[in-house]
Amino acid sequence: MASAQIFDARFITRVGTVAALYAAASLVTLLFMGSLAWGPVQFRISEALCALALLTPAAIPGLTLGCVIANVANIVLSGTGALGLLDVIFGSFATFVGATITWKLRRHPVVALMGPVLANALIVPAYLPLLLQGIGFYTIPFTGISLDGAWVPMYLFGLVTTGIGEAVIMYVLGLPLVRALSRTAFKEAESANS
Repeated sequence: MASAQIFDARFITRVGTVAALYAAASLVTLLFMGSLAWGPVQFRISEALCALALLTPAAIPGLTLGCVIANVANIVLSGTGALGLLDVIFGSFATFVGATITWKLRRHPVVALMGPVLANALIVPAYLPLLLQGIGFYTIPFTGISLDGAWVPMYLFGLVTTGIGEAVIMYVLGLPLVRALSRTAFKEAESANS
């Protein structure tokens, strides 16, 4: 009984820590990189933390909660209003799916990190055109193609740009992060409890 309570306390602590780190990193990205955190071409630095799902199942609810917090904060900061709820719901769902895939495939880290790449590349571009129009983007970046009535080209554009951005973040930042953490007590403590 006591060990179950300790595990629960550790698990909840890890969930909260991951959520806080993800939300803070997302907001710092927004402040310093502007629309690169939420725009049509995305390099959300906080997504590197999705690699934590290789080390602990607590990363799944932690990343999801952190994404919800960051996306709600973005509604306030960017003024997206009710349209921002699309990102709160579907963006957070993409993070949940990606982290779950990463945890399930954790024995193959390079393959597992494709979970967040695929989840974000497939889900985020589906609602992004609506959100972008709501905040003042009216053309597909670098193309001059109007977003109005161009959902398929915008989805394909987002599929490529979001996928590339996520892959860069996961493999350039996330993989080294998790390799460094796997040599610490963080990994050892999780291994004892799995």
